[in-house]
Amino acid sequence: MIRHLFVFTAAFLVGLPFLWMAYAAFIPPEQVFAGEFFGLRFSLANFGVLSEGEFWEGFWGRLLFSVLLSGGATLLQLFTGFLAAYAIREGARLLPFFLVMLAIPAELLLVPLYGLLQRLGILDTVWALVLPFAASPFIVYLLYQGMRTVPVELLEAARLDGAGHRVILTRILLPLLRPQLIAAGVLSFAAHWNLVLYPRIVAGDERLKTVQTWITDLQRQNPADWGPLSAAALAATLPLIIIYLVYERRIVETFEEGLKG
Repeated sequence: MIRHLFVFTAAFLVGLPFLWMAYAAFIPPEQVFAGEFFGLRFSLANFGVLSEGEFWEGFWGRLLFSVLLSGGATLLQLFTGFLAAYAIREGARLLPFFLVMLAIPAELLLVPLYGLLQRLGILDTVWALVLPFAASPFIVYLLYQGMRTVPVELLEAARLDGAGHRVILTRILLPLLRPQLIAAGVLSFAAHWNLVLYPRIVAGDERLKTVQTWITDLQRQNPADWGPLSAAALAATLPLIIIYLVYERRIVETFEEGLKG
């Protein structure tokens, strides 16, 4: 009984900010400014504020841009991570390198990365938002752990039948590692989606704003306008919630197998 009560209390405290954000998103603006936060009136006016102005420069345009950007970076990381994990599985001694990279805080790489992008001439371009995320040591390690569970006998039998690396990757490992790929993809998408500092530093162009930087700009311009801020935060959270709900079972299975292993 006490354990269930503790779990319920912890879940309530974790979910309380999200519940308040979802509630504040539907409060009429006049009710917010009047200080009446607990009325029973609901309105979509806050979401209407997000639709003002041109589509591509407004919130919904930035949301679509962020979905495409994070989706592209995720696919790139899965592709490179899958190949790198297979190389390590086949004997390439690169695992210590990726483990060291996992221990380095990403913030320490901002300054040298900025200088590198400047020398390459790709600052304030979409490439500055994608190329530095072409590979992820965490994704490589996660997929490598999945490949370790594949029996060696299965791969050897495939080689005896004349299968090359391409066949092993596409017809054997790819179907077997589908849960790990899905879990890695969801985590990669979420990590790229929540970036705020990096895109603000390397891409100052208004056309390259992500939805997160757009929300921070809105917060600086209207710090007390809780209705539109909550509506924007709620709408920006929905893609992650939808993706997680769709692939929840795959994600849980992947990490349960990792803990057992």
